[in-house]
Amino acid sequence: MSRTLPDWLAFIERQHPNAIAMGLERVRDVAARMGLGKPAPHVVTVAGTNGKGSTVAFVEAIARAQGLRVGAYTSPHLLRYNERVRIDGRDVDDDALIEGFEAVEAARGNIPLTYFEYGTLCALWLFARAGLDLVVLEVGLGGRLDAVNIVDADAAIVTTVGLDHQDWLGGDIEAIGFEKAGIARPFKPLVLGDDDPPASVLRHAYAIGAPAWRIANDFFAEPVDAGHWRWREVGYEMILPLPMQAQGAPVQLRNAACAIAALRALDLPLEEEALARGVADAAVAGRLQRFERAGVEIVVDVGHNPQAAAALAGWLHSQPKRRTVAVYAALADKDAAGVVAALADEVDGWLLAGSLDAGPRGSDAATLAQRLAGTAAAAGCHADVAGALAAALARAAPDGRVLAFGSFHAAAEALRYLNAAD
Repeated sequence: MSRTLPDWLAFIERQHPNAIAMGLERVRDVAARMGLGKPAPHVVTVAGTNGKGSTVAFVEAIARAQGLRVGAYTSPHLLRYNERVRIDGRDVDDDALIEGFEAVEAARGNIPLTYFEYGTLCALWLFARAGLDLVVLEVGLGGRLDAVNIVDADAAIVTTVGLDHQDWLGGDIEAIGFEKAGIARPFKPLVLGDDDPPASVLRHAYAIGAPAWRIANDFFAEPVDAGHWRWREVGYEMILPLPMQAQGAPVQLRNAACAIAALRALDLPLEEEALARGVADAAVAGRLQRFERAGVEIVVDVGHNPQAAAALAGWLHSQPKRRTVAVYAALADKDAAGVVAALADEVDGWLLAGSLDAGPRGSDAATLAQRLAGTAAAAGCHADVAGALAAALARAAPDGRVLAFGSFHAAAEALRYLNAAD
């Protein structure tokens, strides 16, 4: 019996006993059976604690503005699985994904694959058949042992290194940095979005002969005026428009700068006009995504760890002052207190929401409130993000701001609520 896409997604969730299984042997074996090699002449792989999705979007938009055929693989999705695989700027359709999953299933035999590994192999199979010039791959978790790392990158980007997923990647920044640096390849450029990256990242790059290109050291992102910024390296600079999405956010300038550095490292044509158009047009859902309802500004963001919260706080601080209420829903394994501490000075009120629809990692609002007792976010509880967002909008002043954030699940629920209200 033929399976629909929802059927396939339910099926692949059941084919490995663990949701996460680090290691490359199984996925490499299946890739070899499928005849998968390099999916395009040029490949950029993106890892990092935060900023991966936005950086992929900048690489993709700039390359497409240059006239290149581009495939992009990202995760997780917000509203539809199809968002994870894009070819020429469009989400692939259900039929293409079904065909890809059928190819994976036909090849794997008795090898168990996780949900993410199925998806990665499906994406690589689709890219290999699309006649692409460039493929951009976002790492799912870590880097060294992530399924995406079966592909040798021509340029690798590590956007940031922060504390997250410690159960899988190690308990400190140095251990996590080493895992993320594992996407680098010998003698291929490694672009780093941290001013001061962990020593483990630089040691690994040195050990394999990968030239490390560091922001604020080898290339620079500098604000110029209300509408422009400067990308600069020794002997060369460009004045570019601010990104259309979240103009002025320092973290987005860093992401754009890393994308440019990686593209300049490849043997590809790259005109300034394409750079300007790509930077201006790149957008990704759920990253400082802005809406307005009856004069109230609504910002939806996937930020889910203290590093991302600090970036959110920096963006809020740069914006015109408005009374800001946060709708916050955190997964049970995240540092919720660290997130609240990072945002405390920029948020005037909090509403906590449950995230039980997130599965085993979800949390109800009462449990989240207990974790945050004694913090600035000790506040009213709501069963879900939709209820908390409705309450926030009902009490917001006409010139106020509502920030809905905390995870991909929280952002997705906020977007569903806002889209339904349109």
